[in-house]
Amino acid sequence: MIHAADVREWRDRDVVDEESHKIGVLEAVYVDTSTDEPAMATVRTGLPTRHRLVFVPLADATVGPDYVRVGYARALVKQAPSIGTDDVLPAEQEEAIFKHYGLPYQPGAAGERQLARR
Repeated sequence: MIHAADVREWRDRDVVDEESHKIGVLEAVYVDTSTDEPAMATVRTGLPTRHRLVFVPLADATVGPDYVRVGYARALVKQAPSIGTDDVLPAEQEEAIFKHYGLPYQPGAAGERQLARR
């Protein structure tokens, strides 16, 4: 289980898929607003002049000495919804990220966001 207290230590670690193929570098962690536990990460991918941040779930992730291994194939992650490196995730795009990975999306009772950046 990955704990929110460890979030700061994960930044700039390589993110690899289930077969240890490098996807990119961990940029930020988003927590589930109802539990405050890590739910998604943004991964910096692309060429140095054309970086973008893609989202990947952390539910089955494991942390190693210099990497975070996620339970999704590199090709699937690289096709995930993305934002620019200086952008923030618009609330209306949250659901698309969950759908991309076949996960249920559950906003708060009053329509609050499900994800918050840490």
